[in-house]
Amino acid sequence: MKNTYEIEIAGVKRSLPLFPIEGGMNIAAFILFGDVEITVAAAKALLEKAPAHDVIFTAECKSLPLVYEMARQSGGKNYVVARKGPKVYMRNVMITTVRSITTEHDQTLCIGEDDVNALRDKRVLIVDDVISTGESLVAMESLVKKAGGRIVGKMAVLAEGDAADREDISVLAPLPLFDKDGEPIK
Repeated sequence: MKNTYEIEIAGVKRSLPLFPIEGGMNIAAFILFGDVEITVAAAKALLEKAPAHDVIFTAECKSLPLVYEMARQSGGKNYVVARKGPKVYMRNVMITTVRSITTEHDQTLCIGEDDVNALRDKRVLIVDDVISTGESLVAMESLVKKAGGRIVGKMAVLAEGDAADREDISVLAPLPLFDKDGEPIK
């Protein structure tokens, strides 16, 4: 059985470990945390493909280093993060629920009044690390629309499985799903 998948992203090669999920399949774990080289390279490559935007929007938490680096490289553009739960400092919280392929239960995504003000009437670029089922993307789109932002693009470093065929997102590379033996599912 294969335990890793070799991939090149924005000119940087990585060996991604495979992990089982329900249904007898495996996924390759792409984790930006602690990997400065891939974060910087992916941010640069995504910005080269990005439409004009005012604000970058993401969900907590794995894409945070990427979005920060994109904002930094683009001259300090603002970014807004949908939190996994309301915080005491958030006023007039907007909430949506999402079920992700990598999470065992429903998740809450929310933004507060300050976030709404940062998104309202702005050109918003939604960014994630990996798009799989698209459920997190739908939840982020919902929050941006409720806040009055205008979505100008949706991007991710990787598109997993069928998401690689989507024409409404821009990605740097496809990422297959894997069978129980670690072989890519076509």
